[in-house]
Amino acid sequence: MKNEIVLTVGWVLGIQGVLGFVGRTWFDKDWGLLTLWFDPPSALYIAMAVVGGALAVLGETAKKRVRARTY
Repeated sequence: MKNEIVLTVGWVLGIQGVLGFVGRTWFDKDWGLLTLWFDPPSALYIAMAVVGGALAVLGETAKKRVRARTY
């Protein structure tokens, strides 16, 4: 259960970071939910993408580890 939560948070955070950075850089408008509440800097979007990617990888490897133990 915990692995699925980490995996889901990682994907959402990573996608938000990538879309926010791409929207701001190439389309002059932030994409995503964060712009509804505040105006984050581009560095925050990059950090979100990196942390989200790391959490997604961590969640996937944990899920594979659990699956390997059950066989």
